[in-house]
Amino acid sequence: MIPKIMHDFLKDVLPKNVWENRLKKKEGRAFIEFGPLDVDSLLQLGVKVDKLGPRLVACMWDDKSPLEIGGYLVVDNLAMGQPSMGGIRMLEDISPSIIHNLARGMTLKNAAADLPFGGGKSGIVSKSDLPPGDRLEVIKGFARLIARYTDIYIPGPDVGTNDADMKTIAIENGLNNAVSKPADMGGNRIDELGGAANGVVVASHALLEHLPKLKQLPQFKDMEIPDKNKMDVLIQGFGAVGAHVARIFDEYDPDNRPIIKGISDDRGYLYSPDSLPWEELFKRWKEKGRVTEDYFRDNILNSDKDDLNKIIFSNSYNNLLMESAFCLVPASPVFNYLDVDESTNPSMTIDRMGKWRIIVEGANSYSPNPMRKAERRRMERAVYRDNGTLIATDYLVNSGGVIYAAHERIIPTPEHLWIPEKHFGKTDEIQKWLDKNSDEFIVLAEKRRKVAVEKLEKVIRQNMKELVDGLCEDHDSLPCEISEKISIKRIASKEKSRKVKDIMEKSPKIDVNQSLKDAAKLLVDSDSPIVTVVSQKDKLIGIVTEWDITKAAALGTDHNNPLTTVMTADVITIGPNCTIIDCIRRLERFEISAMPVVEDNKVVGVISGDILARRTLYRLLQTSEN
Repeated sequence: MIPKIMHDFLKDVLPKNVWENRLKKKEGRAFIEFGPLDVDSLLQLGVKVDKLGPRLVACMWDDKSPLEIGGYLVVDNLAMGQPSMGGIRMLEDISPSIIHNLARGMTLKNAAADLPFGGGKSGIVSKSDLPPGDRLEVIKGFARLIARYTDIYIPGPDVGTNDADMKTIAIENGLNNAVSKPADMGGNRIDELGGAANGVVVASHALLEHLPKLKQLPQFKDMEIPDKNKMDVLIQGFGAVGAHVARIFDEYDPDNRPIIKGISDDRGYLYSPDSLPWEELFKRWKEKGRVTEDYFRDNILNSDKDDLNKIIFSNSYNNLLMESAFCLVPASPVFNYLDVDESTNPSMTIDRMGKWRIIVEGANSYSPNPMRKAERRRMERAVYRDNGTLIATDYLVNSGGVIYAAHERIIPTPEHLWIPEKHFGKTDEIQKWLDKNSDEFIVLAEKRRKVAVEKLEKVIRQNMKELVDGLCEDHDSLPCEISEKISIKRIASKEKSRKVKDIMEKSPKIDVNQSLKDAAKLLVDSDSPIVTVVSQKDKLIGIVTEWDITKAAALGTDHNNPLTTVMTADVITIGPNCTIIDCIRRLERFEISAMPVVEDNKVVGVISGDILARRTLYRLLQTSEN
């Protein structure tokens, strides 16, 4: 059944006629879908259409299940490649707008990581701490819902889900239709390996190398840059990302380990002027999930050891951000960890924050919402310009997870290891298949991990160079503005290189000997702006457009007349290997809305302004051309 929270939300924001007209049902599963042309309906859902997307917003639920199984999917765009890739969030309070924010972050993150995948995200409307049996059924049920979209969306883990859940989805939908799977499926298990954390660590090291360039800016002229082994770090959110940041900082460069001075979780924060025992804290996190309060009670409260007595504990976890260090890593899933005042309920206001020189964002903090973007710029003007603190934007640095996950598709599973479809959904049968091929899957997993690590190192170091260089070249820009330019530049470059054949649709064809009435009926049935008129050998002779039909009706032309009396014989065409930019230029030059795609004088498809609007970043391309 549909989750009550989801049902109440959709009934409240969607008019009854929209709900009824858009609702599609198949095998007990229900779907309401919206595309980029449904501007008003999407706005009612809290999603604003812009030059990047979204491509698809789907509301879906399982009508057959006695459990509440439902949620949302947003495919933001597919400019970098198809399918899109992004995690499944599992929380009660998610909404289409929240999932859209996250999907847009994935669009920019995948572009910044130079991955051949679009940006997408999905969310299950449910508590994540359900009883184990119910939770398994909810994950399975959601897997069956998103199976409808496997050609445009591949899920990974996010808040509330994990690598084991991705194994469940792969069991339901196939090995290639989930990422961050366990090693016994050849997966790169980003939760276990700490993929996002690895990106944060690489970014921090890279920034130390590029920071001297910033001394040309007045707010950084007196900056003292520490040696790598003297850089002190605060980690807000000692969880799936933050805990691994501490571990990987220690392992990444053993001769230059930074100093972890402070951590926080939802029970409090720990801070030491010297260094925290991160290994013990990491072990406790792995075992119990929470760290600060228990560690204080068990190790510090009654201790007489000098090193432990130096450690400060407070159950006001946000107050960690009042402490100072060279580097702050926000790794707690909050949008506004900083703001200029209390109006947005930030973790800390800027007037009370500690002194830091770099902020390397481990948590997703990006939002395409205009109000949120304005809040972000306001914060950065104070933090970056006034306080001299460089902010490395989330999607430039924490893309390690998606880089790891993406290599489960970039390095494909050999066909002989594909799970036969007859086993889909049958856990025991699939486990036997995995056990039978376990050695090969383990080798495959390690191969994917190694290549992913190399990719991560290269691309995140490049991102940090471009961020610092961009700020040096444009003194008036903020880090968030330079970061967005980096990603959008890559998206636009990919989009420009796409070919007409990548987005064209099938063209309705009609034989030259048929009548005007036949052409009119075909136009209506195909929902196409043009019908191509062809010979018996499929050669293009002309086109019939909606305008041709309208003009014939106005002139009283007999609807049984041959097509040669109304068709346009002088046809503007384009080849399948022409670029999208060539297509836009041709439509605008000849002031037409659609044209056939022709190869060797044979019609292979049709392209139109409507197709461009639905299947490309049309507005972005137009902007980049001006």
